[in-house]
Amino acid sequence: MSTEFMNSDLYNWVILPLLIFLARMSDVTLATLRNIFLSKSVKKLVPFMGFFEALIWLLAISQIMKNINNENPLCFIAYAAGYSMGIFVGIKIEERLALGLQVMRIITQNDAENLLEGLRKENFGTTIIDGHGSKGPVKIILTILKRKDLPAVQRIIQDTQPSAFYSVEDIRHTSHGVFPKTNDGRLDTMKRIFPYGANR
Repeated sequence: MSTEFMNSDLYNWVILPLLIFLARMSDVTLATLRNIFLSKSVKKLVPFMGFFEALIWLLAISQIMKNINNENPLCFIAYAAGYSMGIFVGIKIEERLALGLQVMRIITQNDAENLLEGLRKENFGTTIIDGHGSKGPVKIILTILKRKDLPAVQRIIQDTQPSAFYSVEDIRHTSHGVFPKTNDGRLDTMKRIFPYGANR
């Protein structure tokens, strides 16, 4: 870039803040995804993401920061906005990827046969435990599912046991289990064990 262009108002007040925003957003997006993937035990991608995260910082942001004009508040606003947007974009990308597994605990006082039939029809493994709640006997149904399958299980609960209470937690490691079929129609066993056992 020519010195004249870099000293122009267009560069200082529009292009430079935009570059700072985009670079910071990219860097923080990768950092956010890296931390999320690490927490999900998706470790193979983490080193590559760390490499590109550092590369963006060293080659882009460090060069941009050298040209910040202390009299231009837009540069600082762009830096902070890029940081915030990077976190937001990283979280949204991770939500769309829906990585990892979750365990759902469903508690119902009613006959759970319709719910169990609905889960088994979609090939979700289930474990049933008899329990006792504050209002009497209950059925506790445990199932492990992929995060992307959570809406499907919620629909089954709504259709069969709308008054049931359920909770969902992330889990890091399993081995053997029963999961819905993959896109090619094959049963996805994943060679993972549900520590409570699984009924088809």
